[in-house]
Amino acid sequence: MIINNKLDKLFGPVGTSAGIIVFTVGVIATIFSLTGIILVLIGAFVGFTSTSAQIDADNKRVRLSNNLFGVIRIGQWVHIEPDMKIGIIKSTKKWRAYSRSNRTIDVSDIDFRILIYDSNNRQLFPLKKTSSLDSANAELGILEHQLGIGRN
Repeated sequence: MIINNKLDKLFGPVGTSAGIIVFTVGVIATIFSLTGIILVLIGAFVGFTSTSAQIDADNKRVRLSNNLFGVIRIGQWVHIEPDMKIGIIKSTKKWRAYSRSNRTIDVSDIDFRILIYDSNNRQLFPLKKTSSLDSANAELGILEHQLGIGRN
């Protein structure tokens, strides 16, 4: 069974909103002219492209994938080795956008991520994103058992 964990939107919250608006305008413009298809493609790419982590516990492998247009998954599988570890870090992502009147819009996203580490104790990529440390510890225990690896 493959578990899919959504992580982030590639262009942040402001870019995603703008992409969905461009996509919607493109769909409406396509009714009147076929050049609206260009807006649909650009809007779909910006609005729906995201990253996710897939965990295949049966085959002991994980993958960080970029989901182009929200559906086309690109990424390579990494096989889990016994000397790999998993751990928790606090993640703070900040997004900044500027309006036409030169005002800034700052959006902060604070969460906890479960990361996988290789045998040299280097971070590979996140496996799951949670909102609190307690839920991250609970998910860490579950993933530790499913993948058969220890904590960092």
